[in-house]
Amino acid sequence: MSTTPASARLGLVALFGSTFFSLVGYFILSPLLLLKLKGADISSTMAGLFVATGWLGIFVMTPFASSVANALGRRQCMRLASSLLMLCALLFTLTQALPVWFALNLVSGIAMSLRWVLSEALIAEFCPPDQRGRYVGIFQTMVSATFIIGPALLVWLGTHSPVTLWVVNGLNVIGLAWTLLIPEVPAAHDTGTARVGLHGLWQALLGHPIIMLAGFVGGFFETGVTSILPLYGLALGLTASGAAVMVSISGLGGVLIMIPAGLVADRFKDQAQGRRTLMLASATVMLAATLALPFVAQTQWLAWPVVFVWGGAGGTLYTMAMTDIGSREKGITLVNSTAVLVLTYTLGGLVASALSGALIDWSPTVAFPALLVAVAALGLAALWRAQGKSL
Repeated sequence: MSTTPASARLGLVALFGSTFFSLVGYFILSPLLLLKLKGADISSTMAGLFVATGWLGIFVMTPFASSVANALGRRQCMRLASSLLMLCALLFTLTQALPVWFALNLVSGIAMSLRWVLSEALIAEFCPPDQRGRYVGIFQTMVSATFIIGPALLVWLGTHSPVTLWVVNGLNVIGLAWTLLIPEVPAAHDTGTARVGLHGLWQALLGHPIIMLAGFVGGFFETGVTSILPLYGLALGLTASGAAVMVSISGLGGVLIMIPAGLVADRFKDQAQGRRTLMLASATVMLAATLALPFVAQTQWLAWPVVFVWGGAGGTLYTMAMTDIGSREKGITLVNSTAVLVLTYTLGGLVASALSGALIDWSPTVAFPALLVAVAALGLAALWRAQGKSL
């Protein structure tokens, strides 16, 4: 069974709507919980571990996303994930116990893993093949827009308002409703033959290691470092609202850059070479921006262009990697490769959030920038050496 143009369009609209409302809620909730922890005199190290717990949930679940999708069906997995996210947000509203918060953050990460892998794979399935860069770019731009809209709504609603958490609950309900509109997904041609679970992931990783490294670097900067930006802003002496807005500036970079990047990639005669060129350019500007980080403490306005570049370059790396995977694979094999990309992206976010909180506590002007420079340099070096080869 193949997807008709009408059902493909409905699938794209439903995936866009579901993802938008769920992520706006998430990006209100995530900085809000972080600021509540700091308001309760929790150390930056503990707050960083709290953020890392969500990434750990994503990291633990992602290797098994293709197995669950193969057993339950891709559409059913999306509905299950949205339901779990809605339940966790409600329980965050009803309790203040820190151990329960850690557990809920872990479950939220598990649910986000399923939703993330399946939405990326289904976008690639539903979009027209000759416009994949455009649609993936639009989708990733919408995701980046939630980086801006969520924290901006948090500032507007107020970090101390009891209404804020209930707004998050409402957004999750709307996200679940949109998920219910996803049409029947065509049967995967490789359901009986594709390897799933850890074996399938290992096969995908060995097949395209540079793509997966690009995912790691993109995740490290676009979401891992972004999730810890409120702590970095506070360390620089910014207000709580100003620190939260740093997340929006990072998201703005993705919003303004990823659609043009996708359109440019589609216009290359050799689209694979175009994706490699754009990835190399992104890694170069990412390293250049990161090298300016040691000067931010003395010149605070530099923080804004630096985090803007991180969001745009990190998002472009991930967009090009996802477009490359979607151009090569379908069905469960596509879910496998998407899961590996999400896994490496998540690992980048996990490493950044787990280490950055402690480094900000210890040395915000030396050790924290040194870690970021090392990761950006690693990504650039790998992409440079891979020029002209299969990624």
